[in-house]
Amino acid sequence: MSGNGVGGDGVDVDGPDGAASPAVLVVVGAGPRATGLVERIAANAPELWDGARALHIHLVDPYPPGPGRVWRHEQSPLLRMNSMAEDVTMFTDESSTIEGPVRPGPSLAEWAAQFSGRGPRHTPGYEPVDGEVLAELRSLSGADFPTRRAQSAYLDWVFRRAVAELPPSITVEVHPTTATAVTGPPDGRQCVHLAGRTAPLAADLVVLTQGHLGSAPAAEHRTHAAFARRHGRFHLPPEFSADADLSGLRPGEHVVVRGFGLAFIDLMVLLTEGRGGTYRPGPGGSLTYVPSGREPVLHVGSRRGVPYHSKTRYRLGGPRPALPRYFGPRAVDLLLTRSGPLDLRRDVWPLMAKEIGYGHYHELFHAHPGRTALAWPEFAAAYDGLDWYADEMAALVAAAVPDPVDRLDFEALDRPLDGRSFRTPEAFQDFLREHIAQDVARREDPEFSADLGAFHALLSVYGQLPRLVASGRLTARSVADHLDGWWLGFFSFLASGPPGDRLRQLHALSRAGVVRFVGAGMRVGTDEAAGTFTATSPTVPGRAVHATALIEAYLPAPSLARTEDPLLRDLFRRGSLSEEVVADATRTHRSGLLSVSPGDARVLDPALGGPHPRRLALGAPTNSRSVAAFARPRTDAPAFRQNDAVARRLLRALSGAGAADGVGGERATAPA
Repeated sequence: MSGNGVGGDGVDVDGPDGAASPAVLVVVGAGPRATGLVERIAANAPELWDGARALHIHLVDPYPPGPGRVWRHEQSPLLRMNSMAEDVTMFTDESSTIEGPVRPGPSLAEWAAQFSGRGPRHTPGYEPVDGEVLAELRSLSGADFPTRRAQSAYLDWVFRRAVAELPPSITVEVHPTTATAVTGPPDGRQCVHLAGRTAPLAADLVVLTQGHLGSAPAAEHRTHAAFARRHGRFHLPPEFSADADLSGLRPGEHVVVRGFGLAFIDLMVLLTEGRGGTYRPGPGGSLTYVPSGREPVLHVGSRRGVPYHSKTRYRLGGPRPALPRYFGPRAVDLLLTRSGPLDLRRDVWPLMAKEIGYGHYHELFHAHPGRTALAWPEFAAAYDGLDWYADEMAALVAAAVPDPVDRLDFEALDRPLDGRSFRTPEAFQDFLREHIAQDVARREDPEFSADLGAFHALLSVYGQLPRLVASGRLTARSVADHLDGWWLGFFSFLASGPPGDRLRQLHALSRAGVVRFVGAGMRVGTDEAAGTFTATSPTVPGRAVHATALIEAYLPAPSLARTEDPLLRDLFRRGSLSEEVVADATRTHRSGLLSVSPGDARVLDPALGGPHPRRLALGAPTNSRSVAAFARPRTDAPAFRQNDAVARRLLRALSGAGAADGVGGERATAPA
């Protein structure tokens, strides 16, 4: 292929031996994370790639490069992002703490503005092929929640721009197929085997960027699937909503749905609007659902028993706080100087909570000073010296913030149904509908912009955790129960909820009887005699729901043993990569995540007793626990930092002699 274009099947790039032979990089997965890596290779190439040697990059993915699987165009146009268009970017900016050059680019909102003439032209000659998507982009505002198809178009363009910005000596070839295996010695070229192709791709280095992966059902789901087969019932294990086959659900069929997060919202949309239902607007922004008659009846519950909090629709009213303040690199350094293992809830969470609290109160005092009883400098000075859970902190907040509705109470936020029970299901439906209405109203009222201040601090806290986790100092219980369990769920509950209009639709569906709320701590069982699935909750004691279908409305848990990705499954079975295992005297935790070297993202190979010099892995399946491949502008996104660091290491390793020793710089051989 020529120049820096995007090719098709192409041929292997082996080249003759010698200094002039091309360096070859194979990237498995061509979604947003791979796109971000290519963008950083293009940004760093002027400094680190002199052009004397050619570099050929193979991208392997059965889904389109840029969007990948999750964001591909071929999905329901009803499915939306849970981020506003102005909060989505794939580009570094002035906040980015990276060694390579910052190359700003448009957010999704800024990119979309060009199609209506409201912004500068970023993509001369480029327009989305889909007319519906183009029409959406022309009317899209920064505060809108775009369809996933609009994001697909943006990611397609970002990928094309990144490839176009590569120097002529670096070329890209796309292989629209699946990588099934990678073989080769640690001190020699790697062979990446592709489905439907006899000859493998030969590579100096391989980077795995597969993104979120499916997995075969776990034991509990297999048991429920067997029950469904025996009784002719419907069962859906954890699945990506856009890929789920829901055709087996009959109109009016009662369905137990376990999970109240974003996967539930997507399924709710597909089973209502997706089956022809419509909404009629009412007073005050309310909605009335007009059913098509093809909808099932969804009985939904979860551990918390309430949906994720609605996304905010406003901006900060005060100045953006300087973060991090209490839980930043220095705080992590100090934690790591302590002797003994660290407990996240005891040793780390108070610092995290104080950081989030600072973001909340900074916005409250600056944007709404009339609702505070102290001047900000006085409050901040006292706040600095107190622990989050100290009695003195509670007294300070009570004195400075008169109305309890303006105070930040994590425990009340975390478990809103704790201590509550209802005598009848109808009483609980009324309560939860009011809870949903109040949540939407608060998240769309700029008078409560302190919630957005807390959200910004949440993002800051999230970005500091990977280094602490990588240190290995957290107890196994903390990693299992506090980090992978409580914290990730709590973060998603507060920060990753749906747009407010989705919760308005949920409210309307509840009033129409299409959705019924089960409660917190929902337990799913089976009734062999009746041939039904059952759902119970202490929220409504003594009440059991019977249904002929069960949907697990959440993403598959990570698992190398059960992963649907053939390459990872093959490497795991051959003992060429390892699952993250955190163990101490009291517990052993297997996270299901691929273990990588925290410093450079190299795959940890048990056969070598350490990092593989020629194989790296980035993103969702790894224990680096980095956040999404795209981010809010001006948040110094951890994924962008990692992409930049890895791109620079790749270019240095591939530029000459470094490729002979791998990305780590040392020559590795298999043990005798």
